[in-house]
Amino acid sequence: MFRHETFERSLFNAPPGRSLALDPGYRPLALGLRAFRKALAAHGSSERVVLGLEQNAGWAVRLELDVFPGGADEDSLRCVSWMLNGLLWACGGSRAAVSGPRALCEALVEEYGPRGPWAFERRIMGLAFGRPFTVEAMDEVPAPTPRPLALGGNLGGCRIGFDLGASDYKVAAVRDGEVVFSAELPWNPKAEADPAYHYARINEGLRLAAGHLPRVDAIGGSSAGILVDNQVRVASLFRAVPPDRFEAQVRPIFLRLREEWGVPLEVINDGDVTALAGGLSLGENGILGIALGSSEAVGFLDRGGRITGWLNELAFGTVDANPGAGTDDWSGEPGVGAAYFSQQAVDRLAGPAGFAFPQGMPLPERLRDVQERLAKGDPMAREFFLTLGTYLGYTLPWYAEFYDLERAMILGRVTSGEGGELILGRAREVLGAEFPALARRVGVFLPDEKSRRVGQAVAAASLPPLS
Repeated sequence: MFRHETFERSLFNAPPGRSLALDPGYRPLALGLRAFRKALAAHGSSERVVLGLEQNAGWAVRLELDVFPGGADEDSLRCVSWMLNGLLWACGGSRAAVSGPRALCEALVEEYGPRGPWAFERRIMGLAFGRPFTVEAMDEVPAPTPRPLALGGNLGGCRIGFDLGASDYKVAAVRDGEVVFSAELPWNPKAEADPAYHYARINEGLRLAAGHLPRVDAIGGSSAGILVDNQVRVASLFRAVPPDRFEAQVRPIFLRLREEWGVPLEVINDGDVTALAGGLSLGENGILGIALGSSEAVGFLDRGGRITGWLNELAFGTVDANPGAGTDDWSGEPGVGAAYFSQQAVDRLAGPAGFAFPQGMPLPERLRDVQERLAKGDPMAREFFLTLGTYLGYTLPWYAEFYDLERAMILGRVTSGEGGELILGRAREVLGAEFPALARRVGVFLPDEKSRRVGQAVAAASLPPLS
């Protein structure tokens, strides 16, 4: 988002210790931030900047950082702009506030203003919270008033859980905490413009699961996208639906299902269910769950075992500082998480890895092809998964700027089989070598194969309390 011609001499032009054969231009934001802070400490003086985000019901988060005196240098603006970007996609907000050096505050307001480069952020935050997104300079940023959600961990009774992804739809029937049925159903929501298709396919899966239970007491679900109060606000799954039909039929789709089934029904972001699944399986909290699937789904279970109500849409947050980095297929912005932690990475690294796919081959099939090559000993397939592990090792310290995490759980279709172990091993190696203090504090793990594939649907089933 910053000028290419000045990036070469930027502190954020910080390459990893070992260059990536498949992505030599990779510049992890975590290393750039470390270089910035080191230069700031050597300078000997600094000024404080405070960022805050307001959601519809009040201020949600406040973050403090230091910049060079005056804040007029481009790297100080880079730092604050990327930190605000990270906060937006982690927490979400209808309004941002900034206090600090006047020149920097004015520049940040312009960066995120109508003529600034962050148009996608402004549009999505406006859709998510129902009002135009703004950034305002303030003398003092208000303190947050967090309101964690009290969902999950309810396993009594006969329940259905579902998880809506871009290429498959997982469903499970759960009776008193025991899974009695689970399945993965193929579907193609992104290509379907008729909301009736989505409603019918979701209902089909619910009926399939219900056939394995004596009754249905509650339904819980997870979905890619941004959901608020069980309503779909933004979701790439429904991108083919015309705006007027989206508002009338997609936004209230889960409310309609709740009415039809006549039982408690709760649906939240798929990433939050990922974290909840980790918490339920481990009996631990402070878990950042990252699902590498058709996109990057992220959720967080805080140290009190609560879902925070944050957006956790890190798929759109910047992780690579290089302005020439690969772009996401929806936002069009460079260096965002979805291009590094999902099936999209197959396409982005296919050329350097020498992978050739038939024209029009879907991403899930391309991923399967690479996984099969790995099983046959293909060295470039191995390098592909090691590259993803390097990305993860350098990105977790960046995420730790926004989340007070103790564990990071990695799952999703991209982590299936041997590839997941390669990703995990390289991520731990990078953390241990480059960020040893964080490596000692934060454990990174993969759930077992069964949990990886249906665990989200099972955790989703536990969302609604029984009345």
